[in-house]
Amino acid sequence: MSDFWFEFVEITQTVGDGLLFGATYALIGIGFTLIFGAMGKLNMTYAGASLAGAYAGLAAFTFVNAPALVVFLVSALASGFIGFVVYVACFRFIPVNNHLAALMASIGALFFIDEIVIHATDGSPLTFPAMFEYVMFDLGPYGIRGDLLFVFVVCVVSTAGLVYVLYRSRLGLATRAVSQQDVAARLCGIDVHRTNAITFVLAGLLGGIAGSMTAAAVGVLSPLVTIPLTVKGLIVTVIGGLGSIPGAIVAGLLVGGLENVFLYFRGVNERDMYVLLLLFVFLVFRPHGISGTAIDRD
Repeated sequence: MSDFWFEFVEITQTVGDGLLFGATYALIGIGFTLIFGAMGKLNMTYAGASLAGAYAGLAAFTFVNAPALVVFLVSALASGFIGFVVYVACFRFIPVNNHLAALMASIGALFFIDEIVIHATDGSPLTFPAMFEYVMFDLGPYGIRGDLLFVFVVCVVSTAGLVYVLYRSRLGLATRAVSQQDVAARLCGIDVHRTNAITFVLAGLLGGIAGSMTAAAVGVLSPLVTIPLTVKGLIVTVIGGLGSIPGAIVAGLLVGGLENVFLYFRGVNERDMYVLLLLFVFLVFRPHGISGTAIDRD
């Protein structure tokens, strides 16, 4: 009985840690979802821009010894600026109905940003400042890591702020109008290009927070994280349902929790394989995701 109880506590502890860290996946998924909902296009540069913002925050810490909160703020602002540049370079001047061109342009920008980071850092992992790294909270037989709790709280606050902007502000009204029918939005006097640019900046701010939170939780920032984080973001977006922010939140927590379970039972070498298998299961049995709507061809 004691062995069973110990195993149960270990598994539930693993799931809890995964849920806390999964908040960063939720933020990345929300960023993909926000841009897809506004323009109907995938921005493959998103995760790379998020990590590039985290590198900018790390530069502030390295050169001027900025405190951790300033590091996270710089990361968000830098990622927001990169998001605006990506919109101008990869989406602004490409015809709206040419989805493939925008997709390929964003993929090219992803590799371009990744190469800049690799050359700037010589491809070496760098230590990222963490908050509450050695703080533990005891909750019965469970221990809650202070850094993961901090990451979770920051991600929840950021998500709540985004939801407020989308549903309680004129910018959010304009964004939702453009996403539903851009021609009607133009007729109502909404500047579609300006609204899309602001949407990219908002998504970039979220991405910078997610990138810096991911680095803070792991303690290391590396160019090798770019592609895996992009893949995880796309998985969360598809599982949650394209265009669904609530779905992205649920999917991010789900992927984070199950990823830790896979890590516990199968080890790091097989963890990502089972996460991809989870994606295939959703594609087969619920292709429109958790909160997405079924798509019918005309």
